[in-house]
Amino acid sequence: MKRWNKTAKNNAITYGIVIAAYIVMQIALMTGHVSSTMSGLLVPFCYYVILSVSLNLTVGILGELSLGHAGFMCIGAFTSAFFTKCVQDVITNSLIRFLLAILIAAAFAALFGFLIGIPVLRLRGDYLAIVTLAFGEIIKNLVNVLYIGKDSSGFHVSMKDALSLGMDADGTVILNGPQGISGIPRDANFTIAIVFVLLTLFIVTRLIQSRDGRAIMSIRDNRIAAESIGINITKYKLLAFTISASLAGVGGALYSHNMSTLSATSKNFGYNMSIMILVYVVLGGIGSIRGSVIAPVVLNLLLDYFLRKFQMLGSSPILEFLSDNRMLIYAILLIVLMIATWSPKMISLRETLFERRRMSKEEDHANA
Repeated sequence: MKRWNKTAKNNAITYGIVIAAYIVMQIALMTGHVSSTMSGLLVPFCYYVILSVSLNLTVGILGELSLGHAGFMCIGAFTSAFFTKCVQDVITNSLIRFLLAILIAAAFAALFGFLIGIPVLRLRGDYLAIVTLAFGEIIKNLVNVLYIGKDSSGFHVSMKDALSLGMDADGTVILNGPQGISGIPRDANFTIAIVFVLLTLFIVTRLIQSRDGRAIMSIRDNRIAAESIGINITKYKLLAFTISASLAGVGGALYSHNMSTLSATSKNFGYNMSIMILVYVVLGGIGSIRGSVIAPVVLNLLLDYFLRKFQMLGSSPILEFLSDNRMLIYAILLIVLMIATWSPKMISLRETLFERRRMSKEEDHANA
């Protein structure tokens, strides 16, 4: 009973951090104490948190390394943006339209997660990472060669160019290959984004605390033992992977509706994005949901907001290096954190420090 009370307390603290941050930022926005640069980062903070928490479900809770999270984000971004462009003149209420777009993004990302997960989750370790990485690159490149238009006779699809769509004079190109989708209504705002951050946290934490979540974690801890007591390995791995993909689709929908133009570039939906989300997970702590909430905000504040502020004050070789080599910094952080987390010497050092701290507390308690 104490364990569950402690878990509920930790979850309440995580929710409280998000709600408190929202209240503080709303007050700062209303009083004019937030710069335009910071206000432009509020929605990105939210979808990076959603992506980080959802990937932690696969990496930290399920224990499988996936490098294709940007692919599910891409699916959610483009399906939601495509839906919004198609119904923009029919559904004029931006809130209803955006909520429907998010539902569609989550559904399509979950569908692809389920279909990809059936063959992929039979692999383990490096093989799983390589295949999911390839999936993310396939999705990105497929979107770049896809042309979709709409006229009075319906939709037209081509993988050659926009001219080969063969539309009427009144037809419009919605998805224009490498140029992507333009004219997307910016329906995402900070309040809606925070609501979906809280919803993501609720889904993931409830799953972890449920019977299914305990089965998923038992697979992570000891696959053979879990299978020996009758746990369906494929079922629970597929469940976690599908939910993770669906939440990544929600993050993609927030991403696409936070800008007017969407294109499937390597920076947005490629390998670099998947690695960046993985860095958030590792930096916050693998398996730590609260860490996955804090790490994206801290890292983006350091490398986006404060770096830009320093650059405004004056340029220097160090600042230019940090700006031009952002992904290199992410890679170095990932290496350092993995060494600090899994190195036998570092593990032994942490255990020694924790033991000394425990003994010190016991001595203080005995003296009192």
